[in-house]
Amino acid sequence: MRIYIVIPAHNEAEFIGQTLQSLVQQTKLPDKIVVVDDNSSDETADIVESFILKYPFIKLVRNQSGSTHLPGSKVINAFNKGYETMGEHYDVICKFDADLLFPENYLEKLSEHFQNSPKTGICGGFCSIFEKGSWIKEDLTGKDHVRGALKAYRKACFLEIGKLKPAMGWDTLDELLAQYHGWKIKTDESLLVKHLKPTGKNYNKTSKYKQGEAFYRLHYGFALTGIASAKLAFKKKQSTFLLDSLRGYFKAKKEKQPFLVSEEEGRFIRALRWKNIRKKLF
Repeated sequence: MRIYIVIPAHNEAEFIGQTLQSLVQQTKLPDKIVVVDDNSSDETADIVESFILKYPFIKLVRNQSGSTHLPGSKVINAFNKGYETMGEHYDVICKFDADLLFPENYLEKLSEHFQNSPKTGICGGFCSIFEKGSWIKEDLTGKDHVRGALKAYRKACFLEIGKLKPAMGWDTLDELLAQYHGWKIKTDESLLVKHLKPTGKNYNKTSKYKQGEAFYRLHYGFALTGIASAKLAFKKKQSTFLLDSLRGYFKAKKEKQPFLVSEEEGRFIRALRWKNIRKKLF
């Protein structure tokens, strides 16, 4: 399978070299890697260019954007900039973060999962973080969810869901729409990827309501928003997260922010969420 990878990178000089090194040492090499230098002020681009000299399948794209790190829109706009340069001769398209260390068989295993199950639309391993002297699995999401840091999509699924939306919640929306269209989500717990930088490290105060706004725009409704926000607050160990998320929900409702999905898709999403909740409870 032909695998293309896009890596958005903003001031990732500390990590991008390690990420690329782990990808050029894969047992199955990617066919293309595009790193999008998203208005970095450090040595990110220089490090990428040093890899380009050795590996012709790596390319650098420069993108000019604001320096503020808002979750969702900035990273996906950069991803889209890179994706547009790659052409369409791929079987799997990956959106990877620039601060990851991949096990050497990562792409080989991804390829096997997609080949073995034609209905698998999205696939990935899990992030691990260094804590108390060892690497442990990052416990922010369930076992059936592929983190936005290491998404891989079958081409047909990627196109059917309308590619990636530049908005907070894009890495939940993609899986919900994939299931709406009959695709399956595949996770592999044996594929632990080292996450070198804590999730959300660069988020600022202006983004604290974004999660609640995302739940509103996904047609969750108030009850599901409350449950999902409480769950995330517990996992993040942030007591203020629940209140901020609910404020974001009502803020979006008051402003009549546009939904990311249709009413029909929203009904499917709510039904799927409630089904999963009942499954976990009973």
